[in-house]
Amino acid sequence: MTQQYLIGETSVLLAQLQGAATDQAHISAAARLRREAEATPPLALGPVLVRAMALTDELCWDSLDRGDVAAFARQCACGAELREFCVCAGLLADG
Repeated sequence: MTQQYLIGETSVLLAQLQGAATDQAHISAAARLRREAEATPPLALGPVLVRAMALTDELCWDSLDRGDVAAFARQCACGAELREFCVCAGLLADG
């Protein structure tokens, strides 16, 4: 994968996660991660993506706590897509 593709796809996936957030704090957190990913060298994206996966987990638990099934489903889909991309790109260990 090209370096531009890695950054671009990461940015798109984080924008989707931002769109799936249900409160301003999580929206802001996703936006910060997206900006950071866009400014990080592609081979150093791992730590940013680990934090993105943690944010996804937090979003999902928050939605479950509130009983918001639709938000939970969107957030799970974003998380699955993000994880699959990270593993396939070699940016996150599978496991």
